[in-house]
Amino acid sequence: MAPLVFKTSGTGDPRPVGSIPATSATSDDPSPRAPQRTTLDTAIIGIGEVPPRRRSDGATTLDLVARVARDAMLDAHLRPTDVDGLLLSPTFTGAPLTVASMVADLLGLRPSYCDVVDVGGATATGMVWRAAAAIEAGVCRSVLCVLAEGADPRSGIHAPSWPALPNGQWERPYGSLGPNSGYALAASRHAYEFGTTDEQRAKVAVDQRTNACANPTSLFADTPITVDDVLGSPLVCDPLHLLEIVMPCFGATAFIVAPADVAAAGPHPPVVLRGFGEQITHSSLVSLPDLTRTGIVESAGRAYAAAGVTPADIDLVSAYDCYTITVILTLEDAGFCAKGQGGPFVADHDLTFAGDLPCNTHGGQLSYGQAGLAGGASHVTEAVVQLRGAGGARQVPDCRLALVNGNGGILAEQCTLVLERGGA
Repeated sequence: MAPLVFKTSGTGDPRPVGSIPATSATSDDPSPRAPQRTTLDTAIIGIGEVPPRRRSDGATTLDLVARVARDAMLDAHLRPTDVDGLLLSPTFTGAPLTVASMVADLLGLRPSYCDVVDVGGATATGMVWRAAAAIEAGVCRSVLCVLAEGADPRSGIHAPSWPALPNGQWERPYGSLGPNSGYALAASRHAYEFGTTDEQRAKVAVDQRTNACANPTSLFADTPITVDDVLGSPLVCDPLHLLEIVMPCFGATAFIVAPADVAAAGPHPPVVLRGFGEQITHSSLVSLPDLTRTGIVESAGRAYAAAGVTPADIDLVSAYDCYTITVILTLEDAGFCAKGQGGPFVADHDLTFAGDLPCNTHGGQLSYGQAGLAGGASHVTEAVVQLRGAGGARQVPDCRLALVNGNGGILAEQCTLVLERGGA
C-alpha cells in the first residue's frame, strides 16, 4: 500500500525530483511508491519546549511532559478538552506499560486516539505524519505529540546499553560498541571514498555554533568556536572529535497537529504538512550495504514528490545532526549536492541563519543540545518558529518552505517532512 500524503502546494510529477529514485534501493520490490494525495490540509498549530539543560534539577520525565504539554496547548490557544489525540515517545522512565493512559490522566485528556511512536531520532518527524494520518482517518482532530527526557527517580535503574541490544552479537566481535563507532565508520568511509576532510566536517559544527550563539535557549549560546577549536578537541572515535558529537542532556518538546479549520482559529500562521517520506534500511550496521548512502534518498524523494517541490525551493534545512557527518550525508541524499560532494559543499556554503543555505538555525543538536528523542523534535519546532517568522535574531528572511529530516539509530531510520508557512 502506498503511504498517505496530504494536500500539496503544487501539481508536480509524482516521481521524486532530480536524481532521487522513486523506489527504494534497499528493497527487492521494483514497484514505485507514488504518493497519494488527499483534500485535507493538516498543520502544526502549537509548540512548547523545555530548553536543554545539563542537569535535571530533580525534574522527572513526567514533570517535563506536564510543563511542555501545557505550553504547547497555550501556544495553540487550546484547552485539554480540545485535544483528542496523543502521541508519545518511548522514553518515559518508570512506566514501561500503560504510558498513554498515564500521561492522558496527568494532562486531563480523554483521547480517542493514542500511540507510542518509536523510530529513534526520527520519532518527532514520524509523529507529524502519523498525527495527520489519524486526522485524515477521522479518528481525532487535534493531536498532542510529546517527547521528553528527564531523570529516572529510581535509584540504580539504567536503560539497556547498546552492547546489550540484540544486534550487538553481530557487531561486538569487530569492536563496534555504539553510535560513536558507527558514525565514525561512516565518516571514515566517506573520507576514503570521496576525500572528505576533517576541516570540512568541522565547518558544520562551526556554522551551527554560530546559529546557537543567536539562540539564547541553546546550551552553547555564549561560546563561539572555530575550525581549529573543533579539530583541537579530544578525538573521541577516529576521525570524530568531541565537538562533532552531540552532548546528551535533559529537556522536552511538544507540538500539536490539527486540520485546517482548527488551525485557522489559532493565533499563529499554521505550518502546513505538504509532504513526507519514511524509510527504514537496517538496524545492525552489518545489514547496511553502503555506509555513505542513507534512506534519506527515498524519504526525501517521496516528500519532495508529494509537495511538488525540489531542493532548490527549500528555504530552511532542519537536519538531524547527532554527528557532523550526519549533516553531510543528509545534504547529499536530500539532493542539495551530488553524492560525495558534501564536504566541499559545506565548506563553500554558509549554513548559518544569514547564509545561502540556512541549516539548523537553532544550533542543531550539536550546539542546542540533545535531550534524548526530544532533541530530534527540536528540528521540527525550529522549523515551525522560522516558518512563523518568529526566529528573532536568527530569523531566516522570507522563510516559506522547510525540509525537516529525522534520523534514528545509526543511519537506520529516516523520516523527512516538507513544511510550508500557511495563511495569507
